[in-house]
Amino acid sequence: MDLDDLYQEIILEHYKEPKNQGTVADANVHVEGRNPFCGDEIKLTMLVQEGIVQDIKFTGSGCAISQSSASVMTEHIKGKRVEEVKKLFEEFGHLVRGEEHMHEQIDDMDELSAFQGVSAFPTRVKCAMLAWNAMKEGIEKELERYAE
Repeated sequence: MDLDDLYQEIILEHYKEPKNQGTVADANVHVEGRNPFCGDEIKLTMLVQEGIVQDIKFTGSGCAISQSSASVMTEHIKGKRVEEVKKLFEEFGHLVRGEEHMHEQIDDMDELSAFQGVSAFPTRVKCAMLAWNAMKEGIEKELERYAE
């Protein structure tokens, strides 16, 4: 099995059996993301306390890229500090756009690396980033609310 096959297998596995699907009962962050070009939708619920993503879950519909990206994202940010999550957001964005960047939190064997092939299909970058953009928006709203 070559690396491309492994990456496709990871994406399909998370699409068929998504992790962290559902809603967080005591969520303090609710955010939706939508890609009007293809119809992909994501709804995230998160519990962010003391600068840490305590819990995150998603519901939605769409292509294998958008849904599996949401699944992998939830696994990778749960339990992390907001600062780490923001850095991971930036690194993942560079990865899926095929931009040169030092990925300090993503190594070659990380499930997030499965999405690096998306850069060859620019219209799919929006699919891969859908949940990530929604998550960033939700965290920023929560930080603004907390700062008030």
